[in-house]
Amino acid sequence: MEYEFKEQFRHALVQWFQREKRDLPWRHTKDPYQIWVSEVMLQQTRVDTVIPYYVRFMDKFPTAESLAYAPEEELLKMWEGLGYYSRVRNLQAGVREVVETYNGTVPNNRVDISKLKGVGPYTAGAILSIAYGKPEHAVDGNVMRVLSRVLLIKEDIALPKTKKVFEEAVTELIDPNNASSFNQGLMELGALICTPTSPKCLLCPVRDYCRAFEEGDAAQLPIKTKKVKMKNLVYKVFIARNKNGHYLLEKRSAQGLLAGMWQFPMIELKKDAKPLEQFSNQYNVTITKEYGPIISFKHVFSHLTWHIEAELMEVQTIDDDGFFSKEQIARLPMPVPMLKIWDEIK
Repeated sequence: MEYEFKEQFRHALVQWFQREKRDLPWRHTKDPYQIWVSEVMLQQTRVDTVIPYYVRFMDKFPTAESLAYAPEEELLKMWEGLGYYSRVRNLQAGVREVVETYNGTVPNNRVDISKLKGVGPYTAGAILSIAYGKPEHAVDGNVMRVLSRVLLIKEDIALPKTKKVFEEAVTELIDPNNASSFNQGLMELGALICTPTSPKCLLCPVRDYCRAFEEGDAAQLPIKTKKVKMKNLVYKVFIARNKNGHYLLEKRSAQGLLAGMWQFPMIELKKDAKPLEQFSNQYNVTITKEYGPIISFKHVFSHLTWHIEAELMEVQTIDDDGFFSKEQIARLPMPVPMLKIWDEIK
């Protein structure tokens, strides 16, 4: 790339970001640990959703040491509702490595920081550039969209190998003296101006350097193949209440989707399923009264959709193992679909 183009592009982007950036809580710190937490929370989650979670999380775990050995149930409760719970498990594991191996100081180079659990190329680059001012690439979806238009890159961004193209582009373009503002500027531009549909080209601070705008096809980029087909699962959820007014819950497996979270019993509805019979046999309860369905909805994950119908009933049991009071339930980490059902019950 021409030296003059790079200089002008950098200047325009950095000046715009420093003038127009949103006032976000993680932009008031250079602490690499706190920036790390914000970047993990922001993965596949909207900024407005993250803000209150981030503030509460930082109040609870203000330092790497305070997070490193926190009980998992406490950790999941603080993350409750954000989804993608493996993120917080990996975050804690990585932070524990920092405490044990690096005396609580997050490494300031890509080789060491990339060894930490859950830290991929993007998170590493974001921490290094924002906290330490290092001119390191941090390529996410926003960055790929912006640069695919600016540089007229027509390679499929759904292919893992394509990310390398953008990492090399950022490495060449990045402002070595303002790495933090440059990388955050690209992300901010993608979030506010250079949006997936109907990009606001007339408001763009780098419009004069954008080849896609020049050719009139900014909205056609980036090129991205369609995702794999969504899988659909249908569940009957049983809200079983005993004579004490306590509710039956179970803990999900320690591995896989929503690992370690608490839920009401769920029976997948397959062909010839007899969910009521299956439920009473599997959980050793006698159903004494049925109230029928109380809520039906679908919950969409990145790769599958749950179709849920929840039913309330009174049950008798031999013992009260697995039954919890409302106060106990309030302290247990539950995934969003279960919180939705619990709100309906309350």
